[in-house]
Amino acid sequence: MFPLLSKESNVFIAEDLKKDIEYFISGFPHDKVFLLSDETAYEMCYPKIKEVVGLSPERTVIIPSGDHNKGVETLAKVWHLLSHGGADRKSLLITLGGGMPCDLGGFAASTFKRGIQFINIPTTLLAQVDASIGGKTGINFEGFKNEVGVFNQATAVLIETSFLDTLDKENIVSGFAEMIKHAFIYSADRWDQLKDFDIFNPDYSQLKELVADSIRIKDHFVQNDPLENHIRKALNFGHTFGHAFESLAMHENRAVLHGYAVAFGMICELYLSHIRLGFPMPQVMSIANQLESIFGHFEFTKDHFDELYRLMTHDKKNDSNRINFTLLEEIGKIQINCQASKDEIFDSLHFYCNIK
Repeated sequence: MFPLLSKESNVFIAEDLKKDIEYFISGFPHDKVFLLSDETAYEMCYPKIKEVVGLSPERTVIIPSGDHNKGVETLAKVWHLLSHGGADRKSLLITLGGGMPCDLGGFAASTFKRGIQFINIPTTLLAQVDASIGGKTGINFEGFKNEVGVFNQATAVLIETSFLDTLDKENIVSGFAEMIKHAFIYSADRWDQLKDFDIFNPDYSQLKELVADSIRIKDHFVQNDPLENHIRKALNFGHTFGHAFESLAMHENRAVLHGYAVAFGMICELYLSHIRLGFPMPQVMSIANQLESIFGHFEFTKDHFDELYRLMTHDKKNDSNRINFTLLEEIGKIQINCQASKDEIFDSLHFYCNIK
């Protein structure tokens, strides 16, 4: 039997992906099993599962790739397939792809006929360590990241690390950012492990172990706070600034991958941690330089500050119209629900602009 990696999030490490999928869909009539994939994953990854008994092109929807397509129009395509394909409340939707189809597919399944079961088969590093796990589903709306969604755990998440061989370097690096985030909120030892790993020339056997460790870290926070009322908010480190960068880039037609935006956001939030909680400045500079060496630099100027601040005001973590952050006293020592003044947020943006 394939090993259970996360009980709370139903995460399994695939041992024989074809047989493992067939096991999970064996309780459903074949004409009630549907597949959602994006164009890239369908081309690169679907051949590995196309012979699974129960899958059919007639019950498959292929959506455009890219986070800018994670909206209502694409969601409606999935609902259309389910509705016109004869899906009922005992149907199953399988999502094959990265974070975008996992988010959108989970939301489509959670809302169709008030909810059907779904299975995530994440094919990118980012999706395997983050997006497919923990029960967050959703879509972008009106230019804001993940503005509409629900919490709903997948019936299963099947991790097949051989899919990582299909990724380009940029997508591997993007996923690595979420692994780094897990290290920062968990322990200095974990960060020491990751900072010495060559993500540009990865040892895939070692990466498989690091992926499993990263999933366990995320599950630690999910188990203790499934609906993100308290400690699970630690997982948002880097995301308040990061989502604003991501939205700005989308508005300016220079989209950045989610992991890169989170890496840029972590630098800003480390500096804000220095201002608010005394995180050591030499360590801020050391980490900022290391993250820059991996993820590069996001270009913006002082003229963007007000727009970035406005985007942050739409963050879902906000409370009583105050922007909320997860910050660090030190690596592994987190403070959730931290607030900062507009001037402090602008100071952090100014610091980021000048670290090159």
